[in-house]
Amino acid sequence: MKILLIGEYSRLHNSLKEGLQKLGNEVIILGFKDGFKDFPVDFPLEKKWDSGFRKKIKLGLLVLTGFDISSYLTYRQFRKNSNHFQDFDVVQLINENSFFCDYRHEKKILKYLFKHNQKVFLLSAGDDYMYVDYNFEHTDNPSIVQPYLAGKIANKEFSNVLKFRTKPFEKLHQYIYENIQGVIATDLDYHIPLQNHPKYLGLIPSPMNVDKFPKKELVINERIIIFHGINRESYFKKGNDFFEKALEIIKKKYDDKIDVFVTENVPYNDYISRYNQAHILLDQLYGHDQGSNGLEAMAKGKVVFTNASNIFEKHYNLTQKVAINGLPDVDYLVNELSFLIENPTEIIAIGNRARTFIEKEHDYLKIAQKYLDTWTK
Repeated sequence: MKILLIGEYSRLHNSLKEGLQKLGNEVIILGFKDGFKDFPVDFPLEKKWDSGFRKKIKLGLLVLTGFDISSYLTYRQFRKNSNHFQDFDVVQLINENSFFCDYRHEKKILKYLFKHNQKVFLLSAGDDYMYVDYNFEHTDNPSIVQPYLAGKIANKEFSNVLKFRTKPFEKLHQYIYENIQGVIATDLDYHIPLQNHPKYLGLIPSPMNVDKFPKKELVINERIIIFHGINRESYFKKGNDFFEKALEIIKKKYDDKIDVFVTENVPYNDYISRYNQAHILLDQLYGHDQGSNGLEAMAKGKVVFTNASNIFEKHYNLTQKVAINGLPDVDYLVNELSFLIENPTEIIAIGNRARTFIEKEHDYLKIAQKYLDTWTK
């Protein structure tokens, strides 16, 4: 089968590509490289006029004329190689705004893809119209909308979410759903809003290339190591304010038993070195299911504070913890961390179960086959 994967988030499409290729398919990725993560892309797109003095000119032009030069330049990059993006059996979009263009230019690109390929599918793998709308309508559902509504995130920092509540992106959503064969959710957070939608094809968990993470059991010597990596851009979205407050209490309480590594904007090699030494990793709050960082840490057999709600446990028929469900509650986080520090054998046990869970539910070859089965139904 000839497959075109469009867009990249946290290595999702690269891992899927590796699985599909091993199963004998021809696969190409088109899109941006997910920012500083710089993931491999066969046909890379570059977002132009998006920083420095040119960005100021772009914004001024946008205000005066409504013309978005970055979107136009992305469209030109696509058209330059458009003959490479036709005659595929399957095209899969990673998002409703895979090209990060305004409505006009995004629709022009999509129109070409719909016209020149057999089947087009959509992933719900991040913020999109239905996910954002659902969480504003159901504010009790754990999501990044909660810290925004609590006043912790400014509109400017939340613009990539709020854009899906505007009329142009509602129109883009409708246009996409009129032309795709179906939509696939990559975890439970995106599955919940899509239930009962006629175009919904079901949940396929994110693929993890377990070959890249050799099985290695945690070893605890004298001290337990806790790792907290902070990205300021997503500080409140991930619940880092709660993690930091909990860590301050834990450090005072167990100073003789633990080492806490907190990193922020450190070189990648330093980050990975500290990350790999850790027994416990603080990842994120506000959700039901794990993101890419959590899945990778679980594949390495670590105990991860992440999204692992009752809905998650029920969906996967879990009777024992494979991760610690993170909640925006300092006392709760302190109690959960205290229990692990005082019961280090439980750290080993959860870490082993986490690895087994990834092998069972997220192995990239099993996931690739699920995609093939879904696309060909």
